[in-house]
Amino acid sequence: MSSQTGSYYAYLLRIWREQHKEQTVWRASLEDAQGGQIHGFGSLRELFDFLETQAMTNQEDSNKPERQEP
Repeated sequence: MSSQTGSYYAYLLRIWREQHKEQTVWRASLEDAQGGQIHGFGSLRELFDFLETQAMTNQEDSNKPERQEP
C-alpha cells in the first residue's frame, strides 16, 4: 500500500513490452512519489487491479465516520 493517505496518490509509471514464449506481454511498475516504494506488475491487468484496489480502499476509508476524541 502506498504511504500516502487521503484522496491523493502520486506514482511514476513505467510500462514496457517483453517477449515471453513467442508472445509480447506488457510489464509495468509504479514508484510511489512520496516514499519511493516500487510495485512491479507482470501485466497491465495486475496494474489496473492494484489501482482499482487503491481507489476502493480510499473510498471505503472516506465513508467511515471520523473518530471523535473523548
